[in-house]
Amino acid sequence: MAKKRIGLHTVRLEQPPVIIGAAAVAGPMEAQGPLGHEYDQTYPDLTIGQSSFERAERQMMIDACNLALQRAGITKKPPAVDYFLAGDLLNQIITATFSGLQLAVPMYGLYGACSTFSEALAVGAKLIDGGYADRVLCAVSSHNATVERQYRYPTEYGSQRKPYAQFTVTGAGAVVLAVSGDGPRITYCTTGKVVDYGIADPFNQGAAMAPAAVETIHAHLTETGRTVDFYDLIVTGDLARFGRDMAIKLAAERNLTLGKNYNDCGAMIYDHTRQDVHSGGSGCASSAIVTCGHLLKEMARGKLKRILVVATGALLSPTTFQQGENIPAIAHAVALEA
Repeated sequence: MAKKRIGLHTVRLEQPPVIIGAAAVAGPMEAQGPLGHEYDQTYPDLTIGQSSFERAERQMMIDACNLALQRAGITKKPPAVDYFLAGDLLNQIITATFSGLQLAVPMYGLYGACSTFSEALAVGAKLIDGGYADRVLCAVSSHNATVERQYRYPTEYGSQRKPYAQFTVTGAGAVVLAVSGDGPRITYCTTGKVVDYGIADPFNQGAAMAPAAVETIHAHLTETGRTVDFYDLIVTGDLARFGRDMAIKLAAERNLTLGKNYNDCGAMIYDHTRQDVHSGGSGCASSAIVTCGHLLKEMARGKLKRILVVATGALLSPTTFQQGENIPAIAHAVALEA
């Protein structure tokens, strides 16, 4: 009997894992945004001194991992962690796999599109709560130049973007989870299900993901018995401004009022009055750098005590798009409590 399950979607962790180290690194556009001062490392350009954008993204993930490990007091090489859980948006999650090659620890490669950050935290938390690990390193990344040319058009092409289009975040976030220590704890994990609301436009990912976000938030609150106001902040991953507004309307249809304690990471990263990012940010790094670079620090400062991180993912593929398929989406939630 799965005694830790409290519903179809949610697991209550009996020994809640602790976040003992976290780090966020970000690109030049992100550094110029309102949260730029919170990131642990920023880069002046998209190449980061590497010979390709893909290698630059790999370097970002490694930098984030090393910084998170340092914060956790882990300095050995290879690092003293039981598992490395990582994912990105590139074909065959090449950023994660090459980073795993460099870290040289047991690895699970994960793919949930932009929901991968919460997916990694949830899987890592369950490994620790289940007694299978003492320390787990979780990491995700995305890069504007690598993702745009894989899923849409190379940035050099200069294609015109629709108002609801999003700007892929350049950055990486990493977290070290442990069985004990000082820091916020992961208390609940809510696993989303794949939904399809008929969106087929690869530029309109906020609309594709908003229903999945609301589905997961509703499941989490129903199964835990909590309310929206229980959390100081409920934050979705990368719906950006258009998707965030849609999520608020869809939640209202379920009698959920997402009010002042709700926001979206993709809407928080950039200054929309002076940065040309259209609807806002997207990508694995969207939820990761906001959570690791800003929200966890707000918890350490005592400004936030309970947050629900709901990373959202548009499960599109260039192949399925070319075959005329819709864009399915998913969202995973983790509850962080100080």
